Amino acid sequence: MNKPVKVLILRFSSIGDIVLTTPVIRCLKQQANVEIHYFTKSKFEFLLTDNPYVDKIWLLDKDINPILKQLKAEHFDYIIDLHANIRTLRIKLALGVKAFSFDKLNVLKWLRTTFKVDYLPDIHIVDRYMDTLGAFNVMNEGQGLDYFIPYKDNVETSWLPMTHQQAFVAYAIGGQHNTKKLPVPRMIELCRKINFPTVLLGGKEDFEAGEEIRKAVGDELILNACGKYNFNQSASLIQKSLIVFSHDTGLMHVAAAFKKKVYSIWGNTIPGFGMYPYKTAFEVLENNNLKCRPCSKIGYKACPQKHFKCMNELSFDFPIKELPGDN
Repeated sequence: MNKPVKVLILRFSSIGDIVLTTPVIRCLKQQANVEIHYFTKSKFEFLLTDNPYVDKIWLLDKDINPILKQLKAEHFDYIIDLHANIRTLRIKLALGVKAFSFDKLNVLKWLRTTFKVDYLPDIHIVDRYMDTLGAFNVMNEGQGLDYFIPYKDNVETSWLPMTHQQAFVAYAIGGQHNTKKLPVPRMIELCRKINFPTVLLGGKEDFEAGEEIRKAVGDELILNACGKYNFNQSASLIQKSLIVFSHDTGLMHVAAAFKKKVYSIWGNTIPGFGMYPYKTAFEVLENNNLKCRPCSKIGYKACPQKHFKCMNELSFDFPIKELPGDN
């Protein structure tokens, strides 16, 4: 049997972006004779630990130099760079092996955000990631994203309040930037619109917002789970939910991995950047009546125009067909 080709995949952040690389890992492992190493930041190790297609994980803390020496000793055959920044350039130069990198489309995104000129291709970022595998004769089999939850992080529905044990909606209320999140009064409005037992998911930083929503809407409908579960446990609740509402954040991509119907909520960023839910049913909730949007490819702490109309004037006039009753 031929010796496996040794491949190093680079993607350092963030949660959603790493989840979006999982089709590359799976397709490469299943369709080629390869040994896959994945290099990421230490705080994201949990996203890859239980992935059966990854043979070894390399972790970055602060100083990259000691790891570079170890990586050189591995004698990789190829590098697949799915981050494409100064740090990954340094790694590629240090290892000196054939590398394949994806196009971040930064110039086209700059034109879109600065001059509102749209030359962006209608292609999801996953498919741009997959383009790096052309030399391996690996194809995208169309199975979508992967997310693997260890048994220890499985959350049983019997552990939830009686109000949420039979069925519930998951709403990921967090977001890395404020301009990607609905203001709390609008989250309250949306939860009233949903009008079904809902589990709010997010980090400790989202707990207070979750409490405001719970107090306004009531315990019969709202379970504030923000900060009470680790990310894998939150993913477990996503897996058990009927449908998912989410801002443009990592849990949205987890929902896509579990083939959930996703109602994805967009503020200052747009699905046209190529990071909408992948290979799952979804509805986009966005305000297309603004000349100022998109204002950033990432996000801001506050609206640059001070009005935040992309979220404040976002319409909730839509049916939720997956839930019983009139929504």
